Amino acid sequence: MTAAAPAGAPDWQGLPVVVAGLGISGVPAARVLHGLGARVTAVDGGDGPRQQAQAAELRELGVTVRLGDGATLPEGTRTVVTTPGWPPHSPLFLAAEAAGVPVIGDVELAWQLRRPLAATGEPAPWLAVTGTNGKTTTVQMLASILTAAGRRTAAVGNVGVSVLDAVLAEEPYEVLAVELSSYQLHWAPSLRPHSAVVLNLAPDHLDWHGSMAAYAADKGRIYEGNQVACVYNTADPATEELVRAADVEEGCRAVGFTLGAPTVSQLGLIDGLLVDRAFVADRQRSAAELASVDDIHPAAPHNIADALAAAALARAYGVEPQAVRDGLRAFRPDAHRIAEVARVDDVTWIDDSKATNPHAAAASLAAYQPVVWVAGGLAKGADMDGLVAGAAQRLRAVVLMGADRAVIRTALARHAPEVPVIELPDGQTGAPAMEAAVRAAAGFARPGDTVLLAPACASMDMFTNYGERGDLFAAAARALAG
Repeated sequence: MTAAAPAGAPDWQGLPVVVAGLGISGVPAARVLHGLGARVTAVDGGDGPRQQAQAAELRELGVTVRLGDGATLPEGTRTVVTTPGWPPHSPLFLAAEAAGVPVIGDVELAWQLRRPLAATGEPAPWLAVTGTNGKTTTVQMLASILTAAGRRTAAVGNVGVSVLDAVLAEEPYEVLAVELSSYQLHWAPSLRPHSAVVLNLAPDHLDWHGSMAAYAADKGRIYEGNQVACVYNTADPATEELVRAADVEEGCRAVGFTLGAPTVSQLGLIDGLLVDRAFVADRQRSAAELASVDDIHPAAPHNIADALAAAALARAYGVEPQAVRDGLRAFRPDAHRIAEVARVDDVTWIDDSKATNPHAAAASLAAYQPVVWVAGGLAKGADMDGLVAGAAQRLRAVVLMGADRAVIRTALARHAPEVPVIELPDGQTGAPAMEAAVRAAAGFARPGDTVLLAPACASMDMFTNYGERGDLFAAAARALAG
């Protein structure tokens, strides 16, 4: 891709730049910077087939690539552009800090490279979403609503279109629905969205951030400089605290969303309807009907909460109520997000393999009762006591697998000692392991029950990724029907 730097952006021509990490965002960053005339060196600590293929692609453009060494800062480097997975304590960044070399992320680079729209003379606004769980669903719901409103838009960031490709697209987008991780926010100091939401906060990625306080602070960066609305979750006071701490534009408002009846400056539920008491002329005495709970698929509580957050951002941007309804009706979640994959002998099988931490699994478990729960994997140091205590009354039985299954087993012994538990033995992986788990779950399930794969753990100890884990669960469940 070749692009001209917009007015006000740094002059990259001839600048020695290091791109840290290849992968989904590193390759576009190297390609864009090379097109802007920078002298790019891409580095990656890996040297496997994937990195070799990506290196070959970049070398054809004239980018210098160094594989197998992600720790050494090339002499003369003036800027480092990092991909999200590299933590702040990486040796490369420590070397950059010692040399006075700034480190930015791909999102910061994209923000600097935004170009004004012909219609407004301003760059396309960003409606930004972060949180421990629900980001992708919310951003995709938001993009569906904006599309229903007739806007040229895309879901970008950690999902869909690369944010760099989006801001440099030949046919410009009018508005962007941007999913941002805590990693990306950490390296995006000048980001100033039109409006933003933090959906929820729970311990995650603490090995990367170093502490829960640092993790929350990086999430809170999304509110800095907001122009119209800082949207928060009334059920999660930590998100409101981040709003209170943010330095925003004059006139920017705090807007809550709730699964209860909304008060002034909130969106919420009344008699099965999603309603808005924030973006109406008379917030004290009136509300706008946006959609029905029946317009949301599936209508699990956390999906409804995500829909309210997406609706709040859309309304902050000026979208009419009918487009909110039409966009939510048209939306369907990605695979492995509370997806019904089989119904056998009046037992419903739900794949929520994307629930890779306790917070996500708790939201999934809250949607069903009684549940045969399939869980386990790599716990990443997470505590499972709160999850199990909250779900104990819903559990018919539990099937445990994976390297850290003992963490869940111990929590079950403390908080749900009467619930039957089966553990898969060590050594089983892939399809045989999942087939065994499904057979065990089927043995416990009764008509009317839900068998729920919501592992609360990462997948890499037994499966390639959470997608393979969910696919194998679905295949094994469907096989029960013959």
